[in-house]
Amino acid sequence: MAKSTDSDASQSARKGVFSRKPKGEKKPKKDGRMKQIAQVFKMTRRNDPNVVWLMLGAFLGIIAVGLLIGFLIDNWITMLIIAIPLGLLAAVFILSRRAERAAFTQIEGQPGASGAALSVLRRGWILEEQPVAVNPRTQEAVFRAIGRPGIVLVTEGSPSRAKALADGERRRMNRIVPKVPITVIHTGRGEGQVPLSKVATTAKKLPKALTKQEVATVNKRLSALGTRLPIPKGIDPYRARPDRKATRGR
Repeated sequence: MAKSTDSDASQSARKGVFSRKPKGEKKPKKDGRMKQIAQVFKMTRRNDPNVVWLMLGAFLGIIAVGLLIGFLIDNWITMLIIAIPLGLLAAVFILSRRAERAAFTQIEGQPGASGAALSVLRRGWILEEQPVAVNPRTQEAVFRAIGRPGIVLVTEGSPSRAKALADGERRRMNRIVPKVPITVIHTGRGEGQVPLSKVATTAKKLPKALTKQEVATVNKRLSALGTRLPIPKGIDPYRARPDRKATRGR
């Protein structure tokens, strides 16, 4: 009896491994790329109605140039075939740029928005997920990025209080890494401030002052001294970040 039981168990185990799944079970479908692009387009058009005309103008403009060249070389069919995908590519490129701007417009004024603006930075930058300085009462915050231009501090909140917070953080950084350039970017739409959509571009345009090895050394020194602070209630940089995959149509 024991032998038959063991054989039955082994046969059922094999069936469980190699048997087909019931036809009723369906794998959850992932959103296709076209569906994602459609969602991004709707979101962008809601915040930026001009995106439709910009995309259409870019598409038709490239088609017109392609046809003009085609008539000049007496081969307009070939040029039209080449111009159509180029026009679509230009339209999608415009959509991605305007979608990113629309995403930042949606989170503007929310706690953690400056950290979201820095999250666009990619290769060569070391970003702090949490703010390095916070005013718990009024929720001004300072976020930090380290790259080839040195240390970049990005503020959010009341300009006067955020400036005082950034100045205190700059003095502290100067004591820890005295020879490293420190740049402060104040976010906002007032005089001397930088919109969220242009924070990453502004940081990238700063002159390079450090090597890659020096960037890593500065980050290790600051991290070893425990520069991270607990996030006060109301600040959540993770929730404030825009969906980068959605803004690119992926």
